[in-house]
Amino acid sequence: MFDILYQNSDFLVINKHPNISVHKDDGETSLLIELAKVTGDKQLYLIHRLDKMTSGLLLIGRNQSAASELSQLFAKRLVEKYYLAIGDKKPKKKQGLVIGDMERSRRASWKLINSKENPAITQFFSTAAHNGNRLFLCKPHTGKTHQIRVALKSVGSGILGDSIYSSSKADRGYLHAYALRFTYQEQAFEFVEVPKQGDEWQDNTIQAGLAQWQTPWTLTWPEIKKKS
Repeated sequence: MFDILYQNSDFLVINKHPNISVHKDDGETSLLIELAKVTGDKQLYLIHRLDKMTSGLLLIGRNQSAASELSQLFAKRLVEKYYLAIGDKKPKKKQGLVIGDMERSRRASWKLINSKENPAITQFFSTAAHNGNRLFLCKPHTGKTHQIRVALKSVGSGILGDSIYSSSKADRGYLHAYALRFTYQEQAFEFVEVPKQGDEWQDNTIQAGLAQWQTPWTLTWPEIKKKS
């Protein structure tokens, strides 16, 4: 279900495997219960969430005080988050900004609309991959449900293996929480975890793309214009 990448007295950083829910699904144990069995913690606290199909970095609090402080960092947008995705088509634009309000669509899906009252904001880069696919590096500035999945769908490149927003079939949904960067109690933390589960990540074109993005916070990201 997970690999433990880092731990201190206040929090854990794990690599969540794909197709694992962060919540307790009916008839199943939960990620936090299984993690606590390994770490010996009596209680663990979910600081943020990843969709079931999404693999990658997940921050877990080890006590209520730390969990509250870390949750505030996310709420105040003081945590830099970076995601990798493989899209199933060439996008309408190779890099840039996706911004717009999101509203409920049919079934369990969301859609991007033109208004910008409380918009989802996502910056992205992309590079060519094999079989007409596209490798994306995304930096969300908000934390909306399905935000990256909807953003990439809106630029014409649904995520490979995403059963809601793409018709392409694959051995998993190709979205991965790649990097986290934040300061907690005056100490700077940076975590990067290359995706390992999934055949498509192993392709040479994907590996070449990943080599360009080893420290995503050093890239010159598309500008977000401040409200006047």
